[in-house]
Amino acid sequence: MTTSPDFQPVFGRLRDILKPYEPDLTVTQDTTDFYSLDGHYSQKFKKNLFFGSAQIKKNYVSFYLMPVYMYSEMLETISPELKKRMQGKSCFNFRQVDELLFDELADLAKKGFERFKDEK
Repeated sequence: MTTSPDFQPVFGRLRDILKPYEPDLTVTQDTTDFYSLDGHYSQKFKKNLFFGSAQIKKNYVSFYLMPVYMYSEMLETISPELKKRMQGKSCFNFRQVDELLFDELADLAKKGFERFKDEK
């Protein structure tokens, strides 16, 4: 896929939010435009659970965080600015780096990871 060079800094920063969880999760994609992490096998769901990803799309960079879908109450405390970036139940879209929102996403990812790692 041909990507906009403007999206590389956005992608890099969103990927950096997920990278601290590599030691406990499995990297399933790690390319210049797609980074993805899965959790461990879940007896409940009979498959490895998707944790999150960052992916450059045609018009924006998407950040997926499955814990906010699994534990929807996590979204009750997010800022209205971050809520505006949501598409669907677990996806946030960005066209440029926004450190305040990225810091909020990093905090959300940390909280989500704590809940996620206990999922059996």
